[in-house]
Amino acid sequence: LNARHRLAITGTPVENNLGELWSLFEFTLPGLLGRQPEFRKAFREPIERDRDEDKLVELRRRVAPFILRRVKETVARDLPPKTELVRAVELTGDQRDLYESIRLAADSEVRNAIASRGIGGSSITILDALMKLRQVCCDPRLVPVESAREVKTSAKYKMFFELLEAQLKEGRRVLVFSQFTKMLGLLGHGLAKRGHDYLALTGQSTERQKLVDSFEAGDANVFLISLKAGGTGLNLVSADTVIHYDPWWNAAAQMQATDRAYRIGQKKPVFVYNLIAASSVEARMLALQRKKRHLADTILGGTGSIGALSETDVEDLFAPLEGDDAL
Repeated sequence: LNARHRLAITGTPVENNLGELWSLFEFTLPGLLGRQPEFRKAFREPIERDRDEDKLVELRRRVAPFILRRVKETVARDLPPKTELVRAVELTGDQRDLYESIRLAADSEVRNAIASRGIGGSSITILDALMKLRQVCCDPRLVPVESAREVKTSAKYKMFFELLEAQLKEGRRVLVFSQFTKMLGLLGHGLAKRGHDYLALTGQSTERQKLVDSFEAGDANVFLISLKAGGTGLNLVSADTVIHYDPWWNAAAQMQATDRAYRIGQKKPVFVYNLIAASSVEARMLALQRKKRHLADTILGGTGSIGALSETDVEDLFAPLEGDDAL
């Protein structure tokens, strides 16, 4: 690009890995971070794979003079406080047994994949296995296996409605995010059964703004939103409570979703609830999210999610429920 000055503007300079940061600087200041193979060897691998804090600090020193950040806390000083809470629930009975049976099968499948293809070539197998475990934690009705049909209870589903009923009694207006649209459907059915009006936004929704306007007008006090379809671009400041039904290790995606309510124009304190199954893959994802957030905090003074999973991360994610609670 033939230009006298170059400027990159982004809300998530580091969302998935440090290669994204390299791309931004390769455009704005070509050569500052070296060629991509050099950068990978000098910084990405030591930081993402080996957790080398000295390399992290060195990278921070190199890029800091060229980063100008405007964060919400300094731009919108009048924003009310935001409180983030974790609500954990134990898996019990048939749901716990289902989790363990799927975990054992998934762990074996993932180990075999890594042994034959390496961790880099096993991402699809790992993600598929993680998705099944996450589905068990959310609600066994999400799990497409025969044994799941025999499980009639969901600890998190029960906890969700206990929490939601308490929030609604206090006059709160609630955004509920999930990555699983089928889960939103189950929650919607539960809301209707309990006599609560709600709105829902997923990738199938065609009139996004109409749904937003309807919620902001007070037509319903609960808005079910898929993380992918509604994580950005919505202004829902009439809500004062956000519930993340299922966690993912991408902190940036969840924060962007939370910020549908916590943005300029919000007048009330905002409460954010992260629902997790204790000592499960969800609790370990939360711990992994915090670890990856530390990397971005060091480099940018901000938040993000960095890097591929290491073999140690994978072993931890597929550990049994009886292991140490990741919280």
